[in-house]
Amino acid sequence: MAKYIKKDYVYEMFPIREETANKGSFGRILNISGSDRYIGAAYLSSVSALKTGAGFVMLACPEKIVPAIVSMAPEITFLPLKDSSIDELSTEMEIADIISIGCGLTTQDNIKKLVIDVLKNRKKEQKIIVDADGINALSTANCEISLSNGIITPHPKELSRLLNVQTEDILENREKYARIASKKYDCITVLKGHETIVTDGDTIYINTTGNSALAKAGSGDVLTGIIAGLLSQDADILDAALMGVYLHGLSGDIASEDLTQYSVLASDTIEYIPFAIKDILSDD
Repeated sequence: MAKYIKKDYVYEMFPIREETANKGSFGRILNISGSDRYIGAAYLSSVSALKTGAGFVMLACPEKIVPAIVSMAPEITFLPLKDSSIDELSTEMEIADIISIGCGLTTQDNIKKLVIDVLKNRKKEQKIIVDADGINALSTANCEISLSNGIITPHPKELSRLLNVQTEDILENREKYARIASKKYDCITVLKGHETIVTDGDTIYINTTGNSALAKAGSGDVLTGIIAGLLSQDADILDAALMGVYLHGLSGDIASEDLTQYSVLASDTIEYIPFAIKDILSDD
């Protein structure tokens, strides 16, 4: 029987921040995101992680888009990529606590190779979240890849590619196919949509927050960043996924009260993350 993700459940697992902490206390995220076409995805997924409480985000993205993102978010640090090869990432992969990969990457052959190389060569103890074109690249892999200690965040079309089934079949039985994906890749699956589903392959959890305000480009990038930010604060991967979808949805709910469901942008959702965290941590 499915469990519903509600405030009291999220409150109990939310990260505690010690007064004596420093930025190193809250994790080091390597965010491999962005492209010439999707500069915003790199920005959204990085800033949302910081806004959720991450201590440090290293954004690995094409060298030419760095100046644009720096102008929007000087808090991000950068690993400019020249040829998008894993060799450029080796040092940072060695020291990262969390890897997020996929937001706005595109599906060019060299990018798909980069994604597969990262998934195959990461340290198994590193927590990882795979989104968007990271999932699309994974669907083309010609070898078995375990995502142990990881999370995938597909929408139904991406999951259909990953499992080689029709999107309509996914929509008709979301719980079934989310479980299949988790068991196939040994990971947590976050199947996005109205009442987003989270599963470890056994238990099904259904989110209770969110509305049509989140049906906007960039919303998935924000969710990826939120989950990465929670992972960086030493959250268990299942807990981070559960908290992440709830917090993301609640941010959209609160934003829409001020801006209406029509007018909320993904960047607006980030600005409402603090208000959603305050709501979660309140006694009401």
